[in-house]
Amino acid sequence: MVLFAGQGDARRSMSLLWRAKDAKGGGPAGKRSAPGPKPALSVDAIVDAGIALADAEGLAALSMRAVGARLGRTAMALYTYVPSKSELLDLMYDRALAELPTDYDLAQGWRPAVTSWAEDTWEFYLRHPWVLQVSQARPVLGPNEYVALETLVRLLYATELDSAVLRRIVGALFHFVRGAAQTVTESRLAAAATGVSDEEWWQSRSSVLGEVVPDFQDRFPLVVRLETEGAAPHTGGGEPYLEREAKTTFEVGLDVLLDGIAASIDKSGR
Repeated sequence: MVLFAGQGDARRSMSLLWRAKDAKGGGPAGKRSAPGPKPALSVDAIVDAGIALADAEGLAALSMRAVGARLGRTAMALYTYVPSKSELLDLMYDRALAELPTDYDLAQGWRPAVTSWAEDTWEFYLRHPWVLQVSQARPVLGPNEYVALETLVRLLYATELDSAVLRRIVGALFHFVRGAAQTVTESRLAAAATGVSDEEWWQSRSSVLGEVVPDFQDRFPLVVRLETEGAAPHTGGGEPYLEREAKTTFEVGLDVLLDGIAASIDKSGR
């Protein structure tokens, strides 16, 4: 399931994300401007409840009613603070990104710092797998999204590569880490949704494949060679096969990407 951010009212959404003043000149967006007792609810409380719900049950379970139930309120009570589920999703996504570290030491150079950034981002996605369902085609444009971007850009400017090159490197790194983590999260979702583990699925399918394509090795010799010679050794620990493969792919792929950045630096003569 892919969800697109930014489907609510543009001005209202951006005001909530940046906690700006309401367009009509009222108090901070998402808060009551009328006098009276301090409200029991707040935008932050609603967003935190939404994140907790998505972490526990996935985005399919997300609704204003479900979030309200977590807070002991009706869905109608939430609309004073957050206009709809669309704005709530934007706020949840941006608030979750606030967990990402921003302070990386460049004393040892750009490569260890970018490696730490990639590992932290990978772990973040695994903690909040629902974030991967929010399409990158339309960014939220919230403050924490920009902080996350600023963090990586700062590390990469230490390479002294031109901005035109760095722009593409930033995109490549984000797409790589996101894609690698998505393999793990989708593997976990598949097992939960179907009731069949990765091991059971592969065993049942591979045995049938051998029967229906007895000449598989002759038809696809390089694929067989790659699977035979390139498989990561199993070190035990009970980690599912696909997760183990995804983690190894992440580690090796990251090194290859960083080698490419280093080669670009050498080529530029920096």
